[in-house]
Amino acid sequence: MNFNDDFSLRVSLHAADAAWVASPLAGVTRRMLDRRGDEVARATSIVRYEPGSGYDHHEHGGGEEILVLEGVFCDETGHHPAGTYLRNPAGSSHAPWSDEGCLLFVKLRQFATDDRTTLRVDTRTAPWRAGLVPGLSVMPLHSHGGVDTALVRWAPDTQFHCHRHAAGEEILVLEGVFEDEHGTYPAGTWLRSPAMSEHAPFTGSAGALIYVKVGHLKPSGT
Repeated sequence: MNFNDDFSLRVSLHAADAAWVASPLAGVTRRMLDRRGDEVARATSIVRYEPGSGYDHHEHGGGEEILVLEGVFCDETGHHPAGTYLRNPAGSSHAPWSDEGCLLFVKLRQFATDDRTTLRVDTRTAPWRAGLVPGLSVMPLHSHGGVDTALVRWAPDTQFHCHRHAAGEEILVLEGVFEDEHGTYPAGTWLRSPAMSEHAPFTGSAGALIYVKVGHLKPSGT
């Protein structure tokens, strides 16, 4: 199954508009944001675990990245509440479940072959850094080989200059309303902007909290 798999195109969609699709395990469903492949796929999804559901023990051939959006996600390394950021490198394995249910943002099979970092970050307590303009705060989550992942908090009425993403940008709006000259994106919106895309983002009175990944959408042949 291929869905939003042309990475040269800009995509903007609200996750709630995507249909829930069953997984092979009872009680685990997915809203697909982009996908290239069948059950074993390069994929970006919103994943929902019903209370008491989970996956059998399995290995991640190309790595797994998770941001817990709601509830508590569990595996052999612990119980991970909303706000936890996890990275499981290629070759790692686990048997995840959720006692109370949870909602996750998940990216599969998108790690560089030499990225071997395992991470568990509690973003509720991790430090923030000042951003490049007043009103921006940044929480770096992971950096490897020119690919950077962070949470960015936008205070109300913050404006950023027009800039270009040479190797693309991906955003999930977690809180508030994020905006640029192309549109207005409330919480739950997922954006993928291709290599060499430009924009001048800003926020209004609501401010915003966003997950951001840059540098992972290099043009073909680079």
